[in-house]
Amino acid sequence: MAKRRKFSDQFKAKVALEALRGDRTIQEIAAKHQVHPNQMSQWKRQAVDGMADVFACGGKADGPTEAEAKELHAKIGRLAVENDFLSQGLKPMSPAEKKIMICRSHPELSVSQQCRLVKLSRSAFYYEAVGIDDATLAVMTAVDKAFTKYPFFGSRQIATYLQRDGIGVGRHRVRRLMRIIGMEAIYKRPNTSQPHPQHPVYPYLLRNMTIDQPNQVWCADITFVPVRRGFLYLVAIMDWATRKVLSWRLSNTMYAEFCVEALKEAIVRFGSPGIMNTDQGSQFTGSAWITTLSEAGVRISMDGRGRCMDNIFIERLWRSLKQEAIYLEELTDGFKARRVIGDWMTFYNTERPHSALERRTPREAYWQSRDEKLAA
Repeated sequence: MAKRRKFSDQFKAKVALEALRGDRTIQEIAAKHQVHPNQMSQWKRQAVDGMADVFACGGKADGPTEAEAKELHAKIGRLAVENDFLSQGLKPMSPAEKKIMICRSHPELSVSQQCRLVKLSRSAFYYEAVGIDDATLAVMTAVDKAFTKYPFFGSRQIATYLQRDGIGVGRHRVRRLMRIIGMEAIYKRPNTSQPHPQHPVYPYLLRNMTIDQPNQVWCADITFVPVRRGFLYLVAIMDWATRKVLSWRLSNTMYAEFCVEALKEAIVRFGSPGIMNTDQGSQFTGSAWITTLSEAGVRISMDGRGRCMDNIFIERLWRSLKQEAIYLEELTDGFKARRVIGDWMTFYNTERPHSALERRTPREAYWQSRDEKLAA
């Protein structure tokens, strides 16, 4: 039987710091340190959540008091009594989610006991999935290219389209990869799937609205960026009327923090918009995003799932970015991806004329319109 691996706090902090830098993918960092990607994501989340407590305590973590320790031991003792109830509640959870809950260095419960409590076999817990290989990443990139060109294609059409180009891939594999990438075919249909069940959904406010002023409406979206040993996620904040990209961020995970950072930067640099429009993704329905907009006095608008016309301008931005930069470069890591995307964003804002803006660049249209509005 393989020996259980135990990780020190220093090791976890070192690995979490690498993940927080965002220059390498989660898959690449996990392979480097021989750690499962799910464990990597958990450590990154714990580092982000615990950072405020570190500064609140003056950089020193206080241990639990004797009373707190007794209470914790009592809770652990009650786990046996609550076993049946806990197991029933965990049934809807996936094995990956259950694995994240298990702590190898738990002071009282062994890994076997924790696996039993969450109804997960020990073999499933110790199984280490291989990272994304070059062949799979190539298929993911091909799927992304096809979806960028034909956003109304579903898994069946994309599989057929790739097969015609000599890429042997089935519909079910395409569907699985589309789920990993976070893409869904654009089409109108009844009974659409819901976002996070605990997050509120706001109505779409832009229908029949004339949008011709900067900062009248902003929009935001997330897209997939393939690199050599995995993939990253890119978020951008765009001014609707002038198409100017106000801010953007890259991340190796889909947590909401990098979206909120981009939003706060845009508000600091350009002021608050009247309306912010996004899709119904959990990053945009979570409390951090909603609170930031509410505190800035911004009205919130969300388009319907599968409605391409509701957020069409930022979808066109992704198509231009990928066809003019990402697909033409070999992105080896986050450093190069950040440089390539940054150079293209600068080119897009300051040099690339836009037909819808009377051949002006987005930067010219944005500042000229703002100056005219102030002069009036």
